[in-house]
Amino acid sequence: MAEGHSAVVTPMSGGASGENYLTTGKGPLSWLFTLDHKRISVMYMVCILGSFLLGGVFALLIRTELWAPGATIMTADTYNKMFTLHGAVMIFLFIIPGIPAALGNFVLPLMLGAKDVALPRLNLLSFWCWLAGATVCLVSIVVGAVDTGWTFYTPYSTTTSTAVVSMTLGAFILGFSSIFTGLNFIVTIHTMRPEGMTWFKMPLFLWSLYSTAIIQVLATPVLGITLLLLIAERTLGVGIFDPALGGDPVLYQHFFWFYSHPAVYIMILPAMGIISELVSVFSGKHIFGYKFIAWSSIAIAVFSFLVWGHHMFTSGQSGLVNMIFSALTFSVAIPSAVKVFNWLATMYKGAINLAAPMLYVLSFLFLFAIGGLTGLFLGSLSVNIHLHDTYFVVAHFHYVMFGGTVIAFLGGIHYWWPKMFGRMYSEFWARISAALIFVGFNLTFFTQFVMGSHGMPRRYYNYLEVFKPYHQASTVGSYILGVAFMIMAYYLLHSLVRGEKAPENPWGGATLEWATASPPIATNFEHEMVGLDPYDIDSLKFDRQTGNYVRKDPGSIFLKPIGDE
Repeated sequence: MAEGHSAVVTPMSGGASGENYLTTGKGPLSWLFTLDHKRISVMYMVCILGSFLLGGVFALLIRTELWAPGATIMTADTYNKMFTLHGAVMIFLFIIPGIPAALGNFVLPLMLGAKDVALPRLNLLSFWCWLAGATVCLVSIVVGAVDTGWTFYTPYSTTTSTAVVSMTLGAFILGFSSIFTGLNFIVTIHTMRPEGMTWFKMPLFLWSLYSTAIIQVLATPVLGITLLLLIAERTLGVGIFDPALGGDPVLYQHFFWFYSHPAVYIMILPAMGIISELVSVFSGKHIFGYKFIAWSSIAIAVFSFLVWGHHMFTSGQSGLVNMIFSALTFSVAIPSAVKVFNWLATMYKGAINLAAPMLYVLSFLFLFAIGGLTGLFLGSLSVNIHLHDTYFVVAHFHYVMFGGTVIAFLGGIHYWWPKMFGRMYSEFWARISAALIFVGFNLTFFTQFVMGSHGMPRRYYNYLEVFKPYHQASTVGSYILGVAFMIMAYYLLHSLVRGEKAPENPWGGATLEWATASPPIATNFEHEMVGLDPYDIDSLKFDRQTGNYVRKDPGSIFLKPIGDE
């Protein structure tokens, strides 16, 4: 504790009135116009999970259609729209904003011991931008959908009669939400760290959000400009991408992937931050190699801007450029591997608690390792020619995005759920759901590695009979995933109504969000906080009577009560 301050040994509570952020203020307007980061986070979570449901329905329809060669439940044109909408909804409405907006918004100020983000009004504006962008995207589905694939590649996207303009306009608006969130996180981390919390005493989740925010602020404007150019091409015929007018369709790919490959790290870096938090808590150990994990987040953010060309090895770019992008692609594996080895070292000889969040950590390590290693095949110039635009790429992408980002997102939801809503969920059903997700996911996508390596192209409505067993296994896996998510939705919603009341610190985390009530009061904390080692698990002891982890020295993280002079 900082010298010159007396410790306050009173534990945190929900306040004298017993009110918390969920009960302070009634009615929908108190939510839509709130400046409370926690309420904004909950609204983001509801909307983002709704988008996940919509994208999941599209995925199940796609897999059902591919049960057998030829027409099954839809026409070829409808199929093209289905896989485009699945990709666009999952990428732009769910996975890019998912962890930063839904979990980062809630946890970041709490981890800093702050009452809110630095710019609360900008935070609310970012949510409204997300709502506006999502609305435009959904309207585009109703008026004609889009059939270009979620990448909107030219020249087809400049000539198709489907609703490309409205869908890309929606994605353009969503970009402002991403930029505003990133700016807010950067400013908050720079200006609102508590006394004693230096850069290298920040929780690693904050390092990951900070690195992500840098990418959001620097890369997202490139996507915005690219989408505006595409809209101008369609509406005004300006000839930027149209070869007949002197344009270059491959230029669009360079612009698009200059953003969209960093966007992969907008998705995966926050996931890595969640894993760093969970692996320490559920191994009962201090995180191993803190500085290596922190700096590797910055390294990944830098590398993310240098590897976009590996999406275009077959586009006709020069051999030298291909070699450079291939080498950089291999290099980006190094900081990711640093994290994985440090997580494994943290688990070594740890007292591992196989609660639901830790099951998602173990799933992440297995699935992300497969995703990363298969990326090396795609980064190799000779192998890439054979695997380009096959189901191998689909499987690799999903092992990184679902096996990495979504699995970590689910782990984070289960970890912070008691803090967010003050209720415990059924651990039994949570474990069942986690196991089904692991089995269903591997059955769905590992078979696609085999299909792709044998030459099955992606995005095809029809296929040869030889691929039928693989497609059917993949479809069965997708149904298992659907059942697993239905179980998860049931026990999480059930916990809100009948769940056991959550203690302040049910898992034994040493970061500051566990030092306040569950759910937190509107101002987060009753006392000014001190930043100590966020992974000092040994500073806690378990109180069997309350099921709560408490600090051995309760006053070590508190300064004076807020409001005292």
